[in-house]
Amino acid sequence: MDVPQTLKTTLAGDDPMLLRKMTRLAHVSSLCTLLIVVCQLRASAQTAITTHHYDNYRTGWNQNETTLTPANVNSNSFGLLQTVTLDAQVDGQPLVVPAVLITAGNFQGTHDVVYVATEGNTIYAIDAESGKVLLSPNFGAPVQPPAICGSSPSLGIHSTPVIDLTSNTLYAMVYTQDTNGPAYRIHALDLGSLTDKVTPQLVVASHTLTDGSTFSFNATYQRQRPALLLANGNVYAAFGSFCDTQANLSRGWLLAWSTGSLTPLPPNQLIDTQATAPSSYFLSSIWMSGNGPATDDSGNVLFVTGNSYYTTYDGVTNVQESVVKASSTLSGLMDLFTPNNQDSLDLGDLDFGSGGVLVLPDQPGTTPHLAVAAGKNGTMFLMNEDHLGGFAPHNHVLGSYNVGPCWCGESYFVDPKDGAPRIVSSGGKTIQVWKLKTSPRPALSLVGSSGSIGGGQTPGFFTAVSSNGTTNAIIWALSHPAANSTITLYAFNPDLGGTSIRRIFKASAGSWPNPPNNSNQVPVIALGEVFVASSQQLQIFGLKPGRGKK
Repeated sequence: MDVPQTLKTTLAGDDPMLLRKMTRLAHVSSLCTLLIVVCQLRASAQTAITTHHYDNYRTGWNQNETTLTPANVNSNSFGLLQTVTLDAQVDGQPLVVPAVLITAGNFQGTHDVVYVATEGNTIYAIDAESGKVLLSPNFGAPVQPPAICGSSPSLGIHSTPVIDLTSNTLYAMVYTQDTNGPAYRIHALDLGSLTDKVTPQLVVASHTLTDGSTFSFNATYQRQRPALLLANGNVYAAFGSFCDTQANLSRGWLLAWSTGSLTPLPPNQLIDTQATAPSSYFLSSIWMSGNGPATDDSGNVLFVTGNSYYTTYDGVTNVQESVVKASSTLSGLMDLFTPNNQDSLDLGDLDFGSGGVLVLPDQPGTTPHLAVAAGKNGTMFLMNEDHLGGFAPHNHVLGSYNVGPCWCGESYFVDPKDGAPRIVSSGGKTIQVWKLKTSPRPALSLVGSSGSIGGGQTPGFFTAVSSNGTTNAIIWALSHPAANSTITLYAFNPDLGGTSIRRIFKASAGSWPNPPNNSNQVPVIALGEVFVASSQQLQIFGLKPGRGKK
């Protein structure tokens, strides 16, 4: 049948792509069929947040947010809508998927779902609108102190899971207290039921050291903090240590499993393969304050490493304090950048690897592939991602910029004023906005900064950006909690001109009664709402009823 143009316009609204799709569907057999298809198209058009910091570049940018704008995000129109009680602390980032068909439990049907994994080894599927808990399976007893060092009351799912929409699968790394000791298992869960699709895979690995001996993975000493990465038909997981005091037993690992079957990738990447070191001090951990490894357009995997013993760096058998590019098959290192003060970083425990690496989307000009990274020392490096810079007496990078000590990760967006890319750094207690110039050579210039957002714990925090294409950009931030154990949500308008970005919203966004353990929370903006996970709760912010809320 031919659908009247007025009905097409009513259903499609101002979405021209949806209108074109409807026109192609004009010969469907009935209006009911068309309505079903339109609903499916609308659901697919909504943005899903399926991985840490939103995408495999780790930009932290949702450029398809059509509801929230600088005009309506204020204390009069915007605020807390729901608080959902959880069973334990959350250290990973929530994930959001619209129009999920829930097939188990008491609330079967289609829901917009936010997924949250806790240190209690529970994964929650929560209705993003009502806050109702749809599913909450538990995957075993978490590991308790003193089996682990550190300050967490327990440790279960510590990293951010990842979702594969093509197969409706959620991958999560679960840490349990087995009879033989702590163990990691990677799970592939059905998105609609949160049940295992295949048998969970016990994490085991071994690697040959420089003297021919074998070093074996030991879950007691390896901390799986970085977010999982889904790329190249694999799920990647990086590992660091629980404590530097166990540096004789912990090393940095990057492992991978085939999607679907969870068959381990035969090669693995061990960052420090040296057989001996002074004081048996190894490490070169991958931890990045919870940032996930990133990928470039060729499928290479990029990450940043932490400290090791200061005399042991050689860029081959030990690659500490470095941005590292590994092949997609984990068969070897492709490239690296090591700051020329690597020795002093090691000596001062000033891990470059306290922050992650942001791979920029392709840029115009002669250097299309760029990346940035910053760590505890507070220097953000701009790198040519095709030639990271290696190690030399003079850093072979495109630029270095002071952003403040960074237990954090950078964000990226394109500014509507001039159409130029922006990097958002968040070292110390300040947001800084840097404009990227690509000609005649790439460089960054500081164009805006916030005042202090306060907080406590270690310096740095996480940001995210929402916009509708390149309009209505908002920078969101979550401070590290101060002594009062409160996480605070901030929103800033970066487009007012001048050198200051104006705060447009501030509110408490959860509790954190464990100050020695960094919160490292990431605000998630999707479906016209903002999701913040913390200790035993998920808070959902949005437009207040009568102020534009659905």
